[in-house]
Amino acid sequence: MTSKYRPVTTLACMAGLLASSVVLGAQPQPGLSYGANLKLTAQSIDDLDLGTRDGGDFNGVGLSVRPWIYNRQGDWSTFALGEAFLATDTIESDTSESDTFDPNDAREREDQFLAMHEFWVDYGGLSAYPGESLRLGRQKIRSADGLWWDSNIEALRWNFETTLLSAHVGIAERFSDYRTDLDELAPEDEDRLHLLADLSWQWQPGHWAGLKLHHSDDRGNLPGKGASVDQLSKTATGELSWLGAELNGDFYNERSNLPLSYWVAATWLTGNVDTLRTSTVAGRRQADGQLSQDVDAWAVDLGLRWNIDQNWRVGTTYMRASGGSDGDDSEQFTQTGLESNRSKFTGTGSAINRFGEAYRGEMNNLQAASVFSGWQLGEDYDASLVYHRFWRVDDQADSSSGLKAQLVPGEKDIGQEVDLVVTRYLNRGQIPAGMEWLKASSALVRFRGGLFLPGDAFGKGTDSSMHRAFVDFVWRY
Repeated sequence: MTSKYRPVTTLACMAGLLASSVVLGAQPQPGLSYGANLKLTAQSIDDLDLGTRDGGDFNGVGLSVRPWIYNRQGDWSTFALGEAFLATDTIESDTSESDTFDPNDAREREDQFLAMHEFWVDYGGLSAYPGESLRLGRQKIRSADGLWWDSNIEALRWNFETTLLSAHVGIAERFSDYRTDLDELAPEDEDRLHLLADLSWQWQPGHWAGLKLHHSDDRGNLPGKGASVDQLSKTATGELSWLGAELNGDFYNERSNLPLSYWVAATWLTGNVDTLRTSTVAGRRQADGQLSQDVDAWAVDLGLRWNIDQNWRVGTTYMRASGGSDGDDSEQFTQTGLESNRSKFTGTGSAINRFGEAYRGEMNNLQAASVFSGWQLGEDYDASLVYHRFWRVDDQADSSSGLKAQLVPGEKDIGQEVDLVVTRYLNRGQIPAGMEWLKASSALVRFRGGLFLPGDAFGKGTDSSMHRAFVDFVWRY
């Protein structure tokens, strides 16, 4: 589908979905269910560029309506999830990979849009196992750690879920973002095919061992020598393969009964990349050839949490991802491009960014350590307090993050951060007096905030702090 027709198609799909929710509002047919999530978000983002340039502040309020419809008949099921979004500024509409700010994404996002997040068909008649199915369409693909996958993407995926064994195999490629404000894909998503698989075995109650595999084939073309280059030009192509092994002792399960939850993961990255070289001639940025490199990189990720009782948890995490390059060889670790880095590692029901709500680091020439505490009071409240410390592995190479400020050579200290996430859950029968008119089946109020203090790696002249803070009011129908 050409980009020219994508907005029209998206509008038509969204209109149909919204209409379905209204028409079906009386009595659901057998096998049919539907509803909507209503979210009001207040956002404050201060100095993504750490004061090194104009802009970088994104403050506003947004309203999101996400109608959904699900139908199951026999072995077949279908699902669609849309969104209508309106805000006073360009703000984030969700925390998944495809809905958050990427400082490297130069596409202009609007403060209002219509979107289709998921639409798929699933067939569960492959075998007698109720947890086995084949799903086709735009779907949410997510790993519990959020470090490999957490994105909506067009895919064909086989799913197998039992008590002792979990396995998935899929092929995916993004063809559109299905948003009326985005006419074209981000350069790194164009012509990029993903093959992904994972296998986990529960060898004892609460103890899992697993493998993950991801292969990315970027078939796009870099600009030819002398061609003009802008922020929407493709800057890298190639083939990369990730192979990971992990041991998981209910580390991402907030309901774990284990006294100690743990996480041990190691990932090897291999392949080749072609990176665009550029030069500036008479004020015009143009392509100046490419650098071809063989990639041999690695990452380790560790976590330990003490589940003191039903209410309190304390723990620590450590991650190191290799970095740097030397001529034709690169040790610069990168992630799959489908990750969000969000997970429930603190032992509560709230997912938190592993590398800072404000800094939002990536597993890319980064060493990160954290200590945290989590508190949960039944089904009504939870809170997490996290302290992070960040360093570069190679002080001459870049390390990607959610900021727009550049790192200076020769310094490893990236900085430190404190995060606070607090949630109040309102289940059926707990909606406060005066708000019964909303008739929601459940609701929540959540604060997510991070204060980042830059280190010497950002050089002189940068601001001494930056923050991101969000307050979400969510009603589910």
